[in-house]
Amino acid sequence: MIVRIYKPFKTAMQSGLGHSNQWLLEPAAPEPVAIDPLMGWSGSSNTAKQVTLSFASKDEAIAYAEREGLAYTVVEPEPVKRRRRSYADNFKFGRVGSWTH
Repeated sequence: MIVRIYKPFKTAMQSGLGHSNQWLLEPAAPEPVAIDPLMGWSGSSNTAKQVTLSFASKDEAIAYAEREGLAYTVVEPEPVKRRRRSYADNFKFGRVGSWTH
């Protein structure tokens, strides 16, 4: 089985970086989803895609994959570029675009 080791991004609903310091290990190539003809629900007989393991570091995740004999790929996180912005810039005189209520 091939697994993917990666560090998750924060969701758009988060303003902080909570739970983004752990590394996840999950199956990389799940089998295609089958549609039930009666109800129209999607499903699969492979339950491995429901399992996600979390680790404190990338090295721990790699060591686990090697110990269990799993082929793995590591997806490195891209650095996040942060721009410091001031709340007062919303009201400055030379602001591009009109500010209305």
